Amino acid sequence: MNEFRVARIERTLSLSAKVARINWLLVVLLCLAAMIGVAVLYSIADGSWTPRAAQHATRFGVFLLLMLGLALIDIRWWMALAYPTYLVALLLLIGVELFGVKVMGAQRWLDVGPIRIQPAEIMKLALVLALARYYHGLAVERATSLRHIALPAVMIAAPVLLILHQPDLGTAMLVGATGAVIVFLAGLSWRIITIGAITGLIGGVAFLIFGLHDYQRARIETFLNPEQDPLGAGYHILQSKIALGSGGLVGKGFLGGTQSHLNFLPEKQTDFVFTALGEEFGFIGTLSVLVLFMLILFTGMMIAGRARHSFGRLAAAGVCVTFALYVLVNISMVMGLIPVVGVPLPLISYGGTVMLTVMIGFALVMNIHIHRNAELPAGHGFLL
Repeated sequence: MNEFRVARIERTLSLSAKVARINWLLVVLLCLAAMIGVAVLYSIADGSWTPRAAQHATRFGVFLLLMLGLALIDIRWWMALAYPTYLVALLLLIGVELFGVKVMGAQRWLDVGPIRIQPAEIMKLALVLALARYYHGLAVERATSLRHIALPAVMIAAPVLLILHQPDLGTAMLVGATGAVIVFLAGLSWRIITIGAITGLIGGVAFLIFGLHDYQRARIETFLNPEQDPLGAGYHILQSKIALGSGGLVGKGFLGGTQSHLNFLPEKQTDFVFTALGEEFGFIGTLSVLVLFMLILFTGMMIAGRARHSFGRLAAAGVCVTFALYVLVNISMVMGLIPVVGVPLPLISYGGTVMLTVMIGFALVMNIHIHRNAELPAGHGFLL
């Protein structure tokens, strides 16, 4: 009864009361990560704000205001737009298949008026919203039944297959892994998890044998032995290892990186920005960034754990899982622990669509923190 009263009170929260509930620690941590990105982009441009550092800072400033604005709207709007957002993202992915822009052999982008978007990035958040909406109010015993797993499986498989066809193996893996974690957190039984793991293992092996594109197969071969083609396929990862190793304990100093400044390091502003950071700030610098990311994740997961509704718990956890996978895959990739799959480092790598998706994701987390005690409808209609 007390919980119901709290929920009723929260329906009439004033704007000032919502602002007072903003988790400013999370805001500060996100700002620190973006500032590190600005500093690295400034450095690798030889101490120039152009062409990327100033734009990165401007984008973050705009997206930060957007994040705070979205955090203050009624959480029921997030729930109401969950399924429509997923449907729009799916249609955009289909649009990529039909009208997409091909860049460097991959058809992953879509021109919408004057802007170019990557719908796969939008799908990461859309899938989190849709799955959290589906499992909200669903009893645990129903969530674990095969009949109620069929729809989430289709919701995950459809975008994964479309993204694989672009082809974009890295993003497809992130989308699939995020969806699987949310289904697991919703209360999936270990029996079904075991069956799914065995099926996934068999399917993964079959995909490695029969489903890989030639360039993806070459990436795996390069990962296993980059020295066999040091000036070709193995160039990226070898230069990344050289730059990281040359940073040592404390690095070469701000603006002092040689591999990045002399353009030996490829894609230094996007996929390999962590390498550029490691060269200039060394082990201590990279460890500090990892600690910062861990604090962001810890704060987000604490918010997820304190939410009194399933939608909030699953959505906040889903955003955090997506963020964690970004970080894990990117850093593992530049260290040579996994094949290069083209996944950026959130808030630090240059790129508008990824930053926008990340900030909207944390807007949802912040919104859940503000409305953590709200009473939410448990229906499964298209809107509410």
